[in-house]
Amino acid sequence: MSDAETTVAELRALIRHFVEERDWRQFHAPKNLAMSLAIEAAELMEHFQWISAEQSREIAADPGQLAEVSDELADVLCYALAMANQLEIDLSAAIRRKMKKNEEKYPAGEFRGRAK
Repeated sequence: MSDAETTVAELRALIRHFVEERDWRQFHAPKNLAMSLAIEAAELMEHFQWISAEQSREIAADPGQLAEVSDELADVLCYALAMANQLEIDLSAAIRRKMKKNEEKYPAGEFRGRAK
């Protein structure tokens, strides 16, 4: 199934089922999940550590590299979803709320095309 066919709720349920089937909820304190998420994010960053911005864009054209990056990104999202499950955070609401804050902090007219 693709992103267009899958809801956040379905992904959360997939993670919840995986965790419950292994009795891992006991290990999923928010602290542990945050640490695991950071570790997985670092593993994702390793794929980009010594390459240029342009080379990083070329990963999409290399099926082997893309698969490795895809796995690491999936790990990051799995831990984020596990944390949302543990803390009962509505991710859709949280993202919309955060984007509203970002829009106010970085007005498009003022920040278009600027990194800072």
